[in-house]
Amino acid sequence: MSLSYYQKLHQHYDSSYRNRDLRTTMSQYQQEKKSSAIYTHGSAAYSSRSSAAHRQESEAFSQASTASYQQQASRATESTHAFAASRKTASAYDYGYSHGLTDSSLMLEDYSSKLSPQAKRAKKSLLSGEEKENLPSDYVVPIFSGRQVHVSGITDTEEERIKEAAAYIAQRNLLASEEGITASKQSAVSKQSAVSKQSTVSKQSAVSKQSAVSKQSAVSKQSAVSKQSSASKQSSVSKQSTSTLHQEEAFEKKSRKVAIREKAERLSLTKTLEETEAFHRKLNEDHLLHAPEFVIKPRSHTVWEKENVKLHCSVSGWPEPRVTWYKNQVPINVHANPGKYIIESRYGMHTLEINACDFEDTAQYRASAMNVKGELSAYASVVVKRYKGEFDETRFHAGVSTLPLSFAVTPYGYASKFEIHFDDKFDVSFGREGETMSLGCRVVITPEIKHFQPEIQWYRNGAPVSPSKWVQTLWSGDRATLTFSHLNKEDEGLYTIRVRMGEYYEQYSAYVFVRDADAEIEGAPASPLDVVCLDANKDYIIISWKQPAVDGGSPILGYFIDKCEVGTDSWSQCNDTPVKFARFPVTGLIEGRSYIFRVRAVNKNGIGLPSRVSEPVAALDPAEKARLKSRPSAPWTGQIIVTEEEPTEGIVPGPPTDLSVTEATRSYVVLSWKPPGQRGHEGILYFVEKCDAETENWQRVNTELPVKSPRFALFDLAEGKSYRFRVRCSNSAGVGEPSEATEVTVVGDKLDIPKPPGKIIPSRNTDTSVIVSWEESKDAKELVGYYIEASVVGSGKWEPCNNNPVKGPRFTCHGLVTGQSYIFRVRAVNAAGLSEYSQDSEAIEVKAAIAAPSPPCDITCLESFRDSMVLGWKQPDKTGGAEITGYYVNYREVIDGVPGRWREANIKAVSDEAYKISNLKENMVYQFQVAAMNIAGLGEPSAVSQCFKCEEWTIAVPGPPHNVKYSEVRKTSLVLQWKPPIHSGRTPVTGYFVDLKEANAKDDQWRGLNKAAIKNTYLRVQGLKEGVSYVLRVRAVNQAGVGKPSDLAGPVVAETRPGTKEVVVNVDDDGVISLNFECDQMAPNSQFNWSKDYVSTEDSPRLEVESKGNKTKMTFKDLGTEDLGIYSCDVTDTDGIGSSYLIDEEELKRLLALSQEHKFPTVPIKSELAVEILEKGQVRFWMQAEKLSGNTKVSYIFNDKEIFEGPKYKMHIDRNTGIIEMFMEKLQDEDEGTYTFQLQDGKATGHSTLVLIGDVYKKLQKEAEFQRQEWIRKQGPHFAEYLSWEVTGECNVLLKCKVANIKKETHIVWYKDEREISVDEKHDFKDGICTLLITEFSKKDAGIYEVILKDDRGKDKSRLKLVDEAFKELMTEVCKTIALSATDLKIQSTAEGIRLYSSVTYYLDDLKVNWFHNGTPVKYTDRVKSGVTGEQIWLQINEPTPNDKGKYVMELFDGKTGHRKTVDLSGQAYDEAFAEFQRLKQAAIAEKNRARVVGGLPDVVTIQEGKALNLTCIVWGDPTPEVSWLKNEKPLVPDDHCSVKFEAGKTAYFTVSGVSTADSGKYGLVVKNKYGSEISDFTISVFIPEEEARKATEQAQKGNKKAK
Repeated sequence: MSLSYYQKLHQHYDSSYRNRDLRTTMSQYQQEKKSSAIYTHGSAAYSSRSSAAHRQESEAFSQASTASYQQQASRATESTHAFAASRKTASAYDYGYSHGLTDSSLMLEDYSSKLSPQAKRAKKSLLSGEEKENLPSDYVVPIFSGRQVHVSGITDTEEERIKEAAAYIAQRNLLASEEGITASKQSAVSKQSAVSKQSTVSKQSAVSKQSAVSKQSAVSKQSAVSKQSSASKQSSVSKQSTSTLHQEEAFEKKSRKVAIREKAERLSLTKTLEETEAFHRKLNEDHLLHAPEFVIKPRSHTVWEKENVKLHCSVSGWPEPRVTWYKNQVPINVHANPGKYIIESRYGMHTLEINACDFEDTAQYRASAMNVKGELSAYASVVVKRYKGEFDETRFHAGVSTLPLSFAVTPYGYASKFEIHFDDKFDVSFGREGETMSLGCRVVITPEIKHFQPEIQWYRNGAPVSPSKWVQTLWSGDRATLTFSHLNKEDEGLYTIRVRMGEYYEQYSAYVFVRDADAEIEGAPASPLDVVCLDANKDYIIISWKQPAVDGGSPILGYFIDKCEVGTDSWSQCNDTPVKFARFPVTGLIEGRSYIFRVRAVNKNGIGLPSRVSEPVAALDPAEKARLKSRPSAPWTGQIIVTEEEPTEGIVPGPPTDLSVTEATRSYVVLSWKPPGQRGHEGILYFVEKCDAETENWQRVNTELPVKSPRFALFDLAEGKSYRFRVRCSNSAGVGEPSEATEVTVVGDKLDIPKPPGKIIPSRNTDTSVIVSWEESKDAKELVGYYIEASVVGSGKWEPCNNNPVKGPRFTCHGLVTGQSYIFRVRAVNAAGLSEYSQDSEAIEVKAAIAAPSPPCDITCLESFRDSMVLGWKQPDKTGGAEITGYYVNYREVIDGVPGRWREANIKAVSDEAYKISNLKENMVYQFQVAAMNIAGLGEPSAVSQCFKCEEWTIAVPGPPHNVKYSEVRKTSLVLQWKPPIHSGRTPVTGYFVDLKEANAKDDQWRGLNKAAIKNTYLRVQGLKEGVSYVLRVRAVNQAGVGKPSDLAGPVVAETRPGTKEVVVNVDDDGVISLNFECDQMAPNSQFNWSKDYVSTEDSPRLEVESKGNKTKMTFKDLGTEDLGIYSCDVTDTDGIGSSYLIDEEELKRLLALSQEHKFPTVPIKSELAVEILEKGQVRFWMQAEKLSGNTKVSYIFNDKEIFEGPKYKMHIDRNTGIIEMFMEKLQDEDEGTYTFQLQDGKATGHSTLVLIGDVYKKLQKEAEFQRQEWIRKQGPHFAEYLSWEVTGECNVLLKCKVANIKKETHIVWYKDEREISVDEKHDFKDGICTLLITEFSKKDAGIYEVILKDDRGKDKSRLKLVDEAFKELMTEVCKTIALSATDLKIQSTAEGIRLYSSVTYYLDDLKVNWFHNGTPVKYTDRVKSGVTGEQIWLQINEPTPNDKGKYVMELFDGKTGHRKTVDLSGQAYDEAFAEFQRLKQAAIAEKNRARVVGGLPDVVTIQEGKALNLTCIVWGDPTPEVSWLKNEKPLVPDDHCSVKFEAGKTAYFTVSGVSTADSGKYGLVVKNKYGSEISDFTISVFIPEEEARKATEQAQKGNKKAK
């Protein structure tokens, strides 16, 4: 059966999330397996009964059963049958529970044959209509009103509940066995003692909550044993029962058979008690559903081949878990290997049997139990061994080995011990709420066994970590991982991974810190944590939580609790006002439904983020939960079925008992009580009453909503006031008497806030952690734990070290900065709140706890004498967290390669890294070793040096320098330092040579860095290649020569490491000069070493060094010329980290000046005191400082007297901008003088002075008055910009002005020379600009222009004089614009010659034009002329010659500037122009001499018939043209009628004598010579007079017709 997605996420499993398959399966399960009539009923009874009722009923039951058996003795047959039934029942019960039965079929088989059937009546609901509406769908409230069932209140202890259950079960057995027994007057007794057959048989009565059996059993006891019924406070029914039983006959003595039976039943009862107690240890009353839990885990086995092996396990959980078996993480399929595996699950016991084991069965087996609440696994290993000798297979049978003990092996093979190692381990981790995180490590196990995996278990603070939706575990075969999908502060703690291999295991631990998520509201508190449901019933659920460590900077005012019904995502707030106590009862829940909760903290800044949600919890009474959890029972179906019988006569319930106040805070009070013994057959409700302690005025608290559970939370009580409380019971019969009142209860927190811890002691741990211990809070109740906070010394800012309270007086604070000093404080926390902070601890610097240093290295012989040697070495890599205080040297003789005994060379430690060992033997070979020491002790000695022979060095050259080291490594440079050689040779050392080569280069590639020897013991090496690794060495030189090279320094990579910082000079406010250096790459034991010119400054009286954390500062006490030099700072235990700073004479002057400025500071002035006139004529004095603090004071001085703000002076200071102002309305004569602003900011001062005397003051006063008048003028229409002129691009003049404060009625009038100028367009003032355009401006436009604005508010005018110089200036600008508009010079050929020309917009005579040819002015002649035609300026060259070639320039002079245009008339340009000129010239000649008709011929000739026609025309042409005539485009042949003639080559005659109509037509005169020809046409029209008259008459008639 597959689980839904909702169940897979381990959420609460409710009816709304069940799929159809699950509902069908469960319904079938309910039908086939019915609930046990004994165990189910018993669990319901014991979970709801009180301890007092149990004691009375157990005694009553014992005596009643005795009397009942005595009465049965007289009826042997019936008694025998009854006893047999009872025995059978008891044996079945014992058998079932001794085997862990979950099925009640064994007992139901017998009981069903004995119990008489009871007809079911119609079920009645005891709920009101309103209550029914509040019930959820698919839920029915469990109200049981059947008879003969014991019901009690909530018990106090687990033991009492177990005894109740056992008593009830035993009583049921006996009552069931007495069905067939009859006694005298049985009917009377049966009604009162409740032992009748019918009441016993009823299954409804057995599970009812309204049973009356407890009362009737108690009556039986009282009636059979003593007269205690008279003292009993039971109901009237008890009295009637007692009187009736007194009338019965005495019972007979018990027979031996009865005694044996009673003894057997007592044994059965004892066994039932033990089994029930064991079962109820596993019940989880706080949750309706709970995850699987292994009661019995499978055990590992080692077996021989051919044997069978069984793995067993037992699992609890609800719903009942499903168990799956795995082999090496692969599910076992019994069908794949038939007969190999047998998997069984019976009576809660799950088994895996492996038949005929072989070597392949060696593996890790896992039993996985899963239900809707989660999954849990248990592991077991099976190792199958193979016997190598001869053996009898028959000795293996039934899975049991009968081999002799000599064949025994270890459980995990032949390996006697496993070694478990952790690699790639997780370290201390830091996360933030909401993030994901993984912890993991690699597990290495030797020897490795194939097919076998270790058992991996994770722990948090010592408790196992189970997989959930928040955390998952993974084992991949060699790596274990713990993954947090969504970190919460609940996940903070010490995490341990434990790896077990058989009897051997190893574990590793590291702490995980979870920081608070960023608050959505700045300053809001952090989220609470560990929200848990402490108590749950029908009416309320008590929620508890832990207060957060971070309050957001202001105290937490309280907490809001939110609830959400499981299956929904709708959250609702449970309390209107914040509660301070960390527990709160949530009411208003719907019975039977499940809820989850969360908590939010609130302070004055807002509400913080919510906590992690709680586990789901159902609103049910614990008795109901136990009934639903008890076994055997059907799986949870999400429904609660109402089983109800018709009640008998109603009984008013008695008063509740044991009423007490279980919890009291300032916000609420919780009451608890036990149900009454007298309650009738139906359910009861409770009413709670309260009254003031001094009165008896009782008030009912829950008038509208009766309480269903025997616990109740009261709210809205006055804090500090005293109350008493009592409770009444109610049912359909009425309201009972009240219980006894509680003692006086004062409303307030009974739990006090714990006292602060004491004696906070920090101690060093690592370079990033400190161990903090303290004395625990005294008399602290319900202590949750402690919060620890840390603060950097001097910062005043506290940060939490843990977000989950820790228990115990010790905690390791991680995540601290190495070298920084911290102080710590602690406070305790319980449900009442957080204590005050403890006193701050002493400051402690974060560094690793000290240890002995590591061995020195590189021992070398620096000098050798006849009986002594000088050794040198390098200091240890690790100093152990403390300064090395000295070294110890040991030596031993080496004879023929055999070393001797070690001897001490020095008794007192030497501080230098070199030492001279005396009293040695000449020519003896020695070996040496060196050990370093600090305050922690002596470290391990170094490795044995090479062999050195003690002999006199006779070499003249010096020995090798030693202690060569590099620092200040950069990408192109480094600094190399060394110490002089011990052996200087015959003469003193005069200098040093430094050599360098790449680290991988050969020895022949060394190159010297200095050509001449240097005397310093340091050198800055320049010119390195970035990223290249180098080694360096040093050689000393004297007069004898160059000595041996030193040991190599390096290899070192030329690079500027990320985060590298330089020495920075600083001058503080007191003028103190210091050099500062910071290093972020320090080792735990690193130290700062300052030097001047690379010589230590440790003992210098002029310097003071202070180092703190990763920062160091060297302060000059009195900087002077003697302090000039290079100051460097090196960091020990690093790879050459350091920096230097040069102080030369120039830098010294700068620093001294800066120091003087800081000693006697001044307020920096950004702008000196100045004055300006505002628009109304106001005067503003102002100055601006660079910055002004809140403490800056300003004094205003006038003529050495301080002035203050008043009617005349207004002062203002803007500290943000640094502007200081003083305003005066107007300047008068007495205001002439000196003004000073004086500033003082702490000890810094400043001032600025302004002198206003004489002409300066008068000019300012005049300007102020002008501005005042201007302001008055601007109240009406006025000119914002006065009249001005502008020359447009079209060379026109535009007069314009800008106006302001105008309206529609404002008029504008233009004048020239006091004559109004008419303007065509009316000004609309939209843009505030008024213009007057003058086109083609010339001298005639000179004059005085004026424009006037006016309306009812006043008028304003503006004048512009355009005469004399102003006119000349304007004309110059006009000419300039014209000149700029000129186009480039162009070349044009004409018939006369070549013309050069340029076009302008228009031309004025004021624009002077000059022409230049090849740089010289053009001389104008008849052949070369200049002129202007329209807008064209030209130069005409007639009959051009080659001399006219060249560069021509036209210069247009506007009166100030000449503007030139150039053209090159040469080469191709000239040739083309000249050719065009020749062509045009010839064309002109041809046009001039061409034959043409000059004139004389008309276009049309009209003549009367019979008349003579004579036409004469003039003809021109050179040579004389030929003349011919045409008629109707055909040659005309002259005759007598028409004659033509041509005389003198100029005149042509055309004569027609007596024209006739035949002469009409088109005629033409054709003239022609060698230059061309021309035709002159004319038309002759001949008319007859009569015909003309007739035409005229006809025309007149046509006109008359049209008129009509």
